[in-house]
Amino acid sequence: MLIDRASRLHFQTKSLLLALMVLSGLLPGSPALADVKLPGLFSDNMVLQRETSVPIWGWADEGESITVEFRGQKATTKTQGGKWMVKLKPLKAGGPDTLAVSGKNKVELKNILVGEVWICSGQSNMEWPLTRAFDPEKTIADSANPMLHLLTVPKLKANEPVSDVKASWVECNPKTVPGFSAVAYYFGRDLQKALGVPVGLIHTSWGGSPAEVWMKQEVLAGNPEYKSAILDGYSAAIKRYDEALAQFDGEQAELKKQGKTSDKKPPGKPGWKPTELYNGMIAPLIPYAIKGAIWYQGESNAGRAHQYRTLFADMITNWRHDWHQGDFTFLSVQLAPFTKIKDQPGESDWAELREAQLLSTKVLPKVGMAVITDVGEETDIHPKKKEPVGARLALAARGIAYGDRTVYSGPSYKQLQVKGGKAVLTFDHVGQGLEARGGELKGFSIAGADRRFVWANAKIENNKVVVSSPEVSLPVAVRYGWANYPVVNLWNKDGLPASPFRTDDFPMITFGKK
Repeated sequence: MLIDRASRLHFQTKSLLLALMVLSGLLPGSPALADVKLPGLFSDNMVLQRETSVPIWGWADEGESITVEFRGQKATTKTQGGKWMVKLKPLKAGGPDTLAVSGKNKVELKNILVGEVWICSGQSNMEWPLTRAFDPEKTIADSANPMLHLLTVPKLKANEPVSDVKASWVECNPKTVPGFSAVAYYFGRDLQKALGVPVGLIHTSWGGSPAEVWMKQEVLAGNPEYKSAILDGYSAAIKRYDEALAQFDGEQAELKKQGKTSDKKPPGKPGWKPTELYNGMIAPLIPYAIKGAIWYQGESNAGRAHQYRTLFADMITNWRHDWHQGDFTFLSVQLAPFTKIKDQPGESDWAELREAQLLSTKVLPKVGMAVITDVGEETDIHPKKKEPVGARLALAARGIAYGDRTVYSGPSYKQLQVKGGKAVLTFDHVGQGLEARGGELKGFSIAGADRRFVWANAKIENNKVVVSSPEVSLPVAVRYGWANYPVVNLWNKDGLPASPFRTDDFPMITFGKK
């Protein structure tokens, strides 16, 4: 009888333990109860955007009740389709604070700041790390700033949009900043100092990338020109590659049968696949609350500058649409001077790309541009002086995103009038006045009805630029800095250079054709 009672007790205890293990998800093969999970964007040290609705999201079991607590706010929702999201009411700048997310488990994130959040994206000149910029040692040594936090999105190419990034936020200091984007750091440093609030920078860039890889599939497919030239063009290139690879493999197999070898190399696979970086490095950031974006890219699209006129603007519109935060500020960097200086006026794909970048500031609201005609290098596509780039982006942000009454742009061409055989140019963003840096004005060319451009004489009169040449009796067009490497010196007295421009709309002879 005692043995029977003991056996029953053992059996009951074992059954109870098994049941508990099943409920807890501890038994091998049993369905686990998922913990609340947050994307990599939500980590210790993150910065939340101030003065706007702030989405917080993640994953949990279906139907699980989730509560997010921050600064006395408590937002609750239920998980649907494995996902959940709450929105915090607008927050004032400050911190640090703790954010708690509770479901079946509880996650606490510490050292959370509220301030200004900016996306920093583009190709190699945005990716360029602080350690490889001009004279970085003192900058890195002085970089500690608990009000400036950084997050770098890992490089990822994806065929479909992904939902998470394997990254986390860090405080800016000499240990965390050396490998961070130099342009983004200088931008964030100057902006944080000017605003006096926390700033968070999300760096997501990849060297060599063209603009179309940062765009959504549906946007490219919805435009007949992009579908034909970009999507169908890539598909055709892949088909040619597959055929060439099959032929190569066949040839190698036949040689192997004959006991022979060949030095012939396999065909190279086509480069960037449209949309792959949007899917891998932009989609997982949406809809994290942000103030705006800075962008340094265009070198890889210079051979298709005419297309970039619409492509760049459509990319900006694409991001704004998907973020659902209205027309957030978008600031680009105009291409720096590069390649050998030419002694005569001529056509230029880089000049046309700069024009396309400038055009975006005129066709879309709250789009600005940093001009960097003074920091190029003839033999290096990666000019090392990144501090002026970041500084001018920060100025543009102050003027456009925050409404500071500051001169944030150099002179921008406005109008041409012909008077007495001379071209008279007026400008926007004159500031305290126009000036020629380092001597007489240079970089201007002029043409008559024959459309043949020659170097011109130029001088400043009453904050206008008067351009002329004895070779052109009746001017019809003026160009300024129209070269891969413009040698120019028109600035405003507020310390900002004028953007290269042309007054004509002549078809490009060599570059930028549709």
